[in-house]
Amino acid sequence: MNKHNIKVLFLLVHNRSNKKDKCVLKCRITYNLERKEFSTGKFIKPINWNSKQQLVEPPEPDAELINTQLSLIRTKLSQDFLFLQVNETNFNVEDIYMQYKGKPLKKERGVVEVYDMNSLRIKKLIGIDIQMVTYTKYLESGKHLEAFIKHKYKTKDLKLKRLRSSFIDDYVYFLKVEKKFQQSTLNKAVQRFRKVIKYAIAEDYLYKDPFLLYRPKTVKKPVVFLSPEQLKKLEETTFSIVRIQQIKDMFVFCCYTGLGFREMVNLKKKQITKEFDGELWINIYRQKTKKYFKVPLLPKAKAIMEQYENDSERVFPSVSNTHFNAYLKEIADVVGIE
Repeated sequence: MNKHNIKVLFLLVHNRSNKKDKCVLKCRITYNLERKEFSTGKFIKPINWNSKQQLVEPPEPDAELINTQLSLIRTKLSQDFLFLQVNETNFNVEDIYMQYKGKPLKKERGVVEVYDMNSLRIKKLIGIDIQMVTYTKYLESGKHLEAFIKHKYKTKDLKLKRLRSSFIDDYVYFLKVEKKFQQSTLNKAVQRFRKVIKYAIAEDYLYKDPFLLYRPKTVKKPVVFLSPEQLKKLEETTFSIVRIQQIKDMFVFCCYTGLGFREMVNLKKKQITKEFDGELWINIYRQKTKKYFKVPLLPKAKAIMEQYENDSERVFPSVSNTHFNAYLKEIADVVGIE
């Protein structure tokens, strides 16, 4: 059977019978490799049911009437299936049954609409499973998706039913050409959209995965690090502007502890403890890897930390990642590090 056609089959439920030894007759709809069964409300004796011919045979009382009713059910289901096809509705077997029962179908959702719905779900997980920065990234990717739909389709939103694999290819092209994204940044944006599509499928807003044939282009970035000479040159360079000097010290601290920006800027004094060797160690839980991280506080890192002794619970003054990176570029230019 073609998986895109509807198949209607009547079957007798032999393991259930009433006081008259009659079994219920059910109807099974099969569409797109999915099934839906419901009762026809008709009870007949098993011996009077011809499953091959799909007919009730004498001496079953009202056999002709029951056969007529079964024919009407089959006709009605075929009409409902045709109606959904003609209206180009993205539907499944459950929707065919809902149409047959005269119940309204689920509201068709838009791509941006579902993306925003998923963003609201993510927002509630801030501080539980995710960090604020993750939520912010989802919002940024959502803006890019909106811009693409407006650019390509000249509309604010697009119905999910119109999604095809070509949509993904065009979106990738848009991010690469119009937004000038590097491959790694592009992959992240598409990855977030892919999670939204999985959410849409889980909620039955979408029945086909447009990402089915999509394969992201992998990127292998070389690990870039400072040489001992470059690090020494950086340490020996001082800046008259306080904020720039702070950024330099914080970066050097990261070099001697292995902490990423987020862990460094959020590092609390209580996370620095004296261990078995009598020396100070950093003990933190890394959100990115979901693992505990323990490293000794080396003398140079300790000296930098002591320069910023304050009454706050955190070791260093607050700074955004954007400003941190911007200042680092200025520092690299002055020091002569590419």
